[in-house]
Amino acid sequence: MIIVRLIGGLGNQLFQYAAARQLSKIHQTGLKIDISGFKEYKNHRYSLTHFSIIEDYISKEETFGIEEIKAKYFHFDPEFREIPDNIILTGYWQTEKYFIGISEIIRDEFTVKYPLKDKDLEISRLIKDSNSVSMHIRRCDYLPGTFKDQIFDCLSPDYYINAVKRLSEEESNLVFFIFSDDPEWSKDNIKLEYPCIFVEHNTADTNYEDLRLMSLCKHSIIANSSFGWWGAWLNKNQNKKVYAPKRWFNSNVRNLDPKDIIPSAWIKI
Repeated sequence: MIIVRLIGGLGNQLFQYAAARQLSKIHQTGLKIDISGFKEYKNHRYSLTHFSIIEDYISKEETFGIEEIKAKYFHFDPEFREIPDNIILTGYWQTEKYFIGISEIIRDEFTVKYPLKDKDLEISRLIKDSNSVSMHIRRCDYLPGTFKDQIFDCLSPDYYINAVKRLSEEESNLVFFIFSDDPEWSKDNIKLEYPCIFVEHNTADTNYEDLRLMSLCKHSIIANSSFGWWGAWLNKNQNKKVYAPKRWFNSNVRNLDPKDIIPSAWIKI
């Protein structure tokens, strides 16, 4: 049995589950999830219940005595496949290299359980009927002074404008769907000569709906965020263009190597 201890935001939880799911396939064994950490962790809540995952819970008490294996690096660990059965997996595991062998399983299990409705259904139709581009802008918890050990910086408007310019050289009739935790800043600072639709009706409780809408777009421009990463990765368009920042962390970070987080087919700016 593989047990995965989930923590963090939705994007983090998806990476953790995906890596554990790969290990469960390698060992042809069961997968259980430990969400006990969310009792004390107040920044985010457990969110995978909205997806078609293997949702077999295990309590923290039931995990006593089981060996815990933590991610050794931020970049890919080539010894990952040697991790034995009957362990607890912890850490972030933020690269598709940990689950690329079961990518179709992951895409299926990361399908939202419920049909689209109301505003989400309306926006999904606009997305499907246009040469749609998802733009993810993350700011609020990346602003200076938000955390004592701040490791991310907000991306500048220039990053987004440059990505739009690059994409517009290859694609026409673009329509941008902008997802942000700071929509007012985005409206004031991201000025595009294209139709823009700001998707701002969902809340932290329905962030999975934003993720689904992002994945329906034909192309993606992401922030340095695991949430935006999954919105782009789950995009099934075979001809998609994904733009991602070359610089994932800020200069405070010296012991985390992000070399494996961006898939090779994506375009770094």
